[in-house]
Amino acid sequence: MEHRIIIERLGHLGDGIAPGPVFVPLTLPGEIVEGTVIDGRMADPRIVTPSADRVKPPCPHYRSCGGCGLQHASDAFVADWKLAVVRNALAAQGLDAPFRPTYTSPPRSRRRATLSGTRTKKGALIGFHGRKSDTIVPIHDCFILHPKLMATLPMLEEMTRIGGSRAATLSFALTLSENGVDCAVTGGKALDTALQTTLPQFSDRLVRLTWDGETVFTESAPTQAFGTARVTPPPGAFLQATPDGEAALLAAVTEAVRGANAIVDLFAGCGTFTLPLAVAAPVHAVESEAAMLAALDHGARFATGHKRVTTETRDLFRRPLLPDELKRFDAAVIDPPRAGAEAQVVELARAQTPRIAMVSCNPVTFARDVKLLIAAGYRLNWVQVVDQFRWSPHVELAASLTLPHIDGK
Repeated sequence: MEHRIIIERLGHLGDGIAPGPVFVPLTLPGEIVEGTVIDGRMADPRIVTPSADRVKPPCPHYRSCGGCGLQHASDAFVADWKLAVVRNALAAQGLDAPFRPTYTSPPRSRRRATLSGTRTKKGALIGFHGRKSDTIVPIHDCFILHPKLMATLPMLEEMTRIGGSRAATLSFALTLSENGVDCAVTGGKALDTALQTTLPQFSDRLVRLTWDGETVFTESAPTQAFGTARVTPPPGAFLQATPDGEAALLAAVTEAVRGANAIVDLFAGCGTFTLPLAVAAPVHAVESEAAMLAALDHGARFATGHKRVTTETRDLFRRPLLPDELKRFDAAVIDPPRAGAEAQVVELARAQTPRIAMVSCNPVTFARDVKLLIAAGYRLNWVQVVDQFRWSPHVELAASLTLPHIDGK
């Protein structure tokens, strides 16, 4: 049976939601749509009355590929919607804050992505998984990926034919470094002698190839610039998705800790914030992944023009820094994973660290953690939403919190 319904709002995953609730993909608030509803979902809606914010998706793969979910919406709508997602998360905790305009990364700027590959009777398919599907949708153009990542597709097809099996799907974690593409492969055949002998043929197109955790070749160190330092992250390591998105987050963090004489960087990764901030003040970097911290430390040792950088390998979920350890810092940067950092935030609140720069990829846990700090006397000065996962429902942000006697402007 066909239904005609009106979309009231977008959910946090980007689907339209009508009364019921009924979830309707690829729709916008205010649109009237028709289609069959099965188990609370209209999977293939027909747009009867489009929103004024609806635009033609630029990508030919948009309806089948699961990589983007919001290309049918105007840039202005998406920017406002992502800001509202954060505002609503704060409101759910009884909080509000001044918001700065959303910063959005340009098309074709993504420097890291994971593509999938599978062997077929005729060769191989390389692409992203389809929308809510395990099927791989081959892509011939992508409005998200940097052109240098797109240029690897023929090579990935060849690599899949050589190292894949019909029964498994390969994952290619691609990262664009300063000097070329770094590729970490998982899910392939065992790295036996034959494969070790064959794979180096790709060394003219990759700076490093890792196969299920084992380095096959490194033509040159795949470096990233963090401030004055050059860092070689471990294969597949976390990196901000776009250079300009990273720059926007760094600018916000730098402003939030300005004036500090000693900074602690919690969940420091490979040094995205640590090393640029060290130009102005000494920084202590804390991270649970030893390989990432080793890369940070190596980069710091060979950099010039910054203050002292120290490192500590530590699981901040199980062993957060305590007030007596935090008392020597007058600013903290905290950039946790999606789960947030409730245990560490409790200790920051107890320590009364004067300035805190929070970076988050989950507005819900961000709001939860901010509430703890505000209850301890902090002021939420401003929030900056950064959309470096363009056309997706993913939201990132940076925020400034200070004790009342500190100017957070």
